[in-house]
Amino acid sequence: MIEIEPIVALHADTVVRWHSQAIDNPYDGFLRLVCLQHSFNYRLWHEEDLARCLNASDQQIADVKRKIDKYNQQRNDCIEKLDDTIGDMLHRHGVEDQAKTSLNTETPGSAIDRLSILSLRIYHLDEQSRRQDASEEHLNTVSRRLAICFAQQTDLSKSLQQLLDDIFAGRKRHVTYRQLKMYNDPTFNPYLYKTKKRLAS
Repeated sequence: MIEIEPIVALHADTVVRWHSQAIDNPYDGFLRLVCLQHSFNYRLWHEEDLARCLNASDQQIADVKRKIDKYNQQRNDCIEKLDDTIGDMLHRHGVEDQAKTSLNTETPGSAIDRLSILSLRIYHLDEQSRRQDASEEHLNTVSRRLAICFAQQTDLSKSLQQLLDDIFAGRKRHVTYRQLKMYNDPTFNPYLYKTKKRLAS
């Protein structure tokens, strides 16, 4: 059985910790995979900020873009691994897929990913709320956005817990949806395989 509360706590705790030390992963079992997936969102968040730096050189922007592509691929791979792991857990618990049970549009792995991003948004909005140079209007905007994020986090956590409870009880069907990303694959991205072919000739 998977509980969502420890996942939300992991997201919040690691975001705080990683801003003062190197990324670590002291967790075991399913939470270890949750932490790994979360670490790619953490890296992505900060690379996305760098990509918008107005005085960054073209080379710096290109380097950041390549890192963003790499981390996003790893993030999506981890979403699939989360869902695959849930599938393995269901098999071990003897919960078989029921063809007649309903299927959600979003997998648990995708919802965990959304909770991860929400934790990053909450941390950085809270950071904005403590800015000494910010206007009152800005701080009011931050306050409103934080309230929305906390409400979304609560709603998503409850919905995901319900979904997992239903899946493990056999009331909902669980499927891993493959992302099938093409842009990083040298056999699918024409800019990669055509360039490779030109260099080889």
